[in-house]
Amino acid sequence: MAQKAIREADGMHILARDLRDYGEGGCELEDRFLSVGSGAELAALRDANPWLTRGPLVVKPDQLLKRRGKNGLILTGATLEQACAWIDDKARDPVTVHGQFDEAGRPLDAGTVGRLRHFLVEPHFDHDPADECYLAIVSNVEGDEILFHHRGGVNVGDVDAKARRLQVPIGEIPTRPQIARALLEDVGHDKRACLVGFIEVLFKLYADLHFTYLEINPLVVAGGRVTPLDLAAKLDGTADFESGAKKWGDVVFPTPFGREPTPEEAFIDELDAKTGASLKLTVLNPEGRVWTMVAGGGASVIFADTITDLGFMHEMANYGEYSGDPNEEFTYLYARTILDLMTRTHRPDGKVLLIGGGIANFTDVANTFKGIIRALREYREKLQEHGVRIYVRRGGPNYREGLKRMRALGKELGVPIEVHGPETHMTKIVSMALKAA
Repeated sequence: MAQKAIREADGMHILARDLRDYGEGGCELEDRFLSVGSGAELAALRDANPWLTRGPLVVKPDQLLKRRGKNGLILTGATLEQACAWIDDKARDPVTVHGQFDEAGRPLDAGTVGRLRHFLVEPHFDHDPADECYLAIVSNVEGDEILFHHRGGVNVGDVDAKARRLQVPIGEIPTRPQIARALLEDVGHDKRACLVGFIEVLFKLYADLHFTYLEINPLVVAGGRVTPLDLAAKLDGTADFESGAKKWGDVVFPTPFGREPTPEEAFIDELDAKTGASLKLTVLNPEGRVWTMVAGGGASVIFADTITDLGFMHEMANYGEYSGDPNEEFTYLYARTILDLMTRTHRPDGKVLLIGGGIANFTDVANTFKGIIRALREYREKLQEHGVRIYVRRGGPNYREGLKRMRALGKELGVPIEVHGPETHMTKIVSMALKAA
């Protein structure tokens, strides 16, 4: 599976929207979570969100950051005006975020430097720290494991060592007695009933919406209610066809803090926003030898994993995919971007371009290949100059015509192009290409 992290605000929106649909869990979570990039943007939301001026607020960066509290990146008990000023102050200059601290609160690493561009604003929830718990669900090869600790919060410590665990086999839903016995022995009876219901419901949501990781810390249990205060989550990117906007809503998969998108990545993001198809690009190593132009999220994972397994991870230049039957123009622009990046630096040992994918369900292979062929023709001289060898593997509607055009193109360009259909496995193509590299 392709685990893709989402912003905390998106995760909270999903919980607020869907928890009650999965059963009685004792959770009354109002959807009062705003994502903003500046104080002015937050101030402009005042009229549409009256709660912004009715009580204290919490503000924190929402960029896949851990240990925000220890890094001084959480503002609590703020007025709207204070929240706006704090956001603008934190967004003004680059900040250093540390990942590890000693018991005295001193950083143990050099930290990651980056800019804060996305902030989550929510109502402040007044509670007793003694009511804080820790809860996580993590997918693994055997199913999903639930971790619970009766103490939570910023100082929870090593939860791997402390937490009680319940392994749930693939396709099963834990019962309330199972949850209570395995996880809640350290919880008082006054809290156990609402907690066991909440965990059961949360697991159903987790499984149905194809989460791969969901951590809530702290989870406040008080007065018969369960309230998530902080969340980190990942979704299975290969389930986009099944869940997508229908179940996830308008979620985004942001880049990690400290990694600013390159101009090329930003350009592909803009293209992606203009089409119903999917166009994704991450530049890993612009001087790498192994480049990919892969159709489909699942296929991109297979190609990347195989490149890594064969010992070429350090040479993997990019990661991404095109899917959803993009038209010729969008495919051309996508391919041209990758070819431009690939032919900027010389390697005396040449470079490899893998053009591949699985067996498409509805994407017209011959039609999408038109855009790729157009880009390859445009870069003919540069491909020759950089000693590029191309390996193609594809199946699906009109794949025979598409592969025929690719074979003819190799002769036309004077560039080595080896072409295979669905009779050859994707991993075999990667192996063939890298053994010759």
